[in-house]
Amino acid sequence: MKLYYATGTCSLSPHIVALEAGVVLDLEKVNLARTPHPTETGADFTAINPNGYVPALELDDGSVLTEGAAIVQYLADLRPESGLVPRSGTTERHHQQSWLNFIASELHKMYSPWLFHPEYGSQAQDVARNMLAKRLAFVENHLAKSGPYLTGEQFTAADAYLFTIVGWSAFTKVDLTAFPQLRAFMDRVAARPRVREAMHAEGMKIAA
Repeated sequence: MKLYYATGTCSLSPHIVALEAGVVLDLEKVNLARTPHPTETGADFTAINPNGYVPALELDDGSVLTEGAAIVQYLADLRPESGLVPRSGTTERHHQQSWLNFIASELHKMYSPWLFHPEYGSQAQDVARNMLAKRLAFVENHLAKSGPYLTGEQFTAADAYLFTIVGWSAFTKVDLTAFPQLRAFMDRVAARPRVREAMHAEGMKIAA
């Protein structure tokens, strides 16, 4: 299998999940700064994912799976013993899917595109930051009651996704000062060896 990724994007979360699960992936970097987006082997990425964004996972049969929330579940299901996703059909699985959907719709799409494009204007960005503050407060309260991870003691695919998206906060000037539980969560996940391995492989800065 091959994971198409770009440094500093949401493709980090499936990379983390694959490493945590022990799933071996080939990696191919995509240059999102150029249009059409070329991969490092010279392929046109839009021929692989017509939407033009990462991640995309090329399966062994040649088909392509897109959307990060779906990809992390697929990878984790390959190694159910990893505990990265609960068993399909269980209430626990649906709770995790709820978190994945929340992160995708309420966090991911507030950070990006709104806070990555200054041309949208300061008013739109202020609205996005205010909305994020409310959503991050919800995560903060949940971690305080049910942490240290989103579903308790077990690190899961949802945590990999949350870590990846909230990791954009410094760049997008989202203030996490009011969220000590969330900041502790970020430090906790950042210290995991496989998380550090994924970040290093993607050329990201890693705290000492």
